[in-house]
Amino acid sequence: MNETAARDTPVIELSGLRKRFGAVTAVDGIDLTIRPGEVVALLGPNGAGKTTTVDLALGLSTPTEGSARLFGADPRRAVVDGRVGAMLQGGALLPDMTVREAVALVAAAHRTPMPIAEALERARCTDIAGRRVNKLSGGQLQRARFAVAVVSDPDLLVLDEPTAAMDVEARHTFWASMRDFTDAGRTVVFATHYLDEADTFADRIVILRHGRVVADGSPAEIKAVAATRTIRFRGVADSEHVALAALPGTVGLEARHGSVTLRTDDSDTTLRALLTAFPAAHDVEVFASTMDDAFLALTSDTTSVDPIGVSA
Repeated sequence: MNETAARDTPVIELSGLRKRFGAVTAVDGIDLTIRPGEVVALLGPNGAGKTTTVDLALGLSTPTEGSARLFGADPRRAVVDGRVGAMLQGGALLPDMTVREAVALVAAAHRTPMPIAEALERARCTDIAGRRVNKLSGGQLQRARFAVAVVSDPDLLVLDEPTAAMDVEARHTFWASMRDFTDAGRTVVFATHYLDEADTFADRIVILRHGRVVADGSPAEIKAVAATRTIRFRGVADSEHVALAALPGTVGLEARHGSVTLRTDDSDTTLRALLTAFPAAHDVEVFASTMDDAFLALTSDTTSVDPIGVSA
């Protein structure tokens, strides 16, 4: 395959993908194409099908219907060729090995791995390289698993909940190392429950619900689904809450400890009406929709949402 064709070949191509476990349908007709160089976040509530989709994409599970291809071929071919690195929830390292030994063991299975010292450095594992796996904290173990995932020098890195068990500092350290990896133009797909990670680090977000894609777009496009804004202020008595809730554009109200929060689908109109009717309102703040708002709107079982960014 020439260089131009390689650039045009999708890194991941899922077509009509379904996976059933008895009466349970975990993945229900997913069509998804990921191009070289993209950083894609997979979001969804528990049971949405994220982990099953990752397993199908990597050839770790056989689809009930449809197909999964990596770099235009069978997923197992890409894995054997060292083009894929993965950090999966079920992945385990031999407990009596040191971190360096675990990374070296995986490196030995590949034709052209990166130097072990470089993999340790990329994963910020140099300081724990001599420590045995069974002596690592949860966050340190995740870093070690990342070193194992990148030592093959893969073109595609797949991460399933990569920062689970990490504290805030460790999460920042992890994503700093990920920036170095993605700056080289590699493709990264990660599933996460941390919406701020998806918003900050992904070029593209794919949201799953009940095994189906319900949204696919940039972080800004996803957040635009939740068209409401939030107005927060003080200085209005509790007895006025009924009148506040009746302000034009208001779709929700919450009051706590003297602070009132209005959700509105027309913040300009609501704000003008608020300041006209309640001139004593002060400390007024207006907030745009967040990734949390969009995620809830797209995944709530009580909300009917048309898929966005998904071809019919």
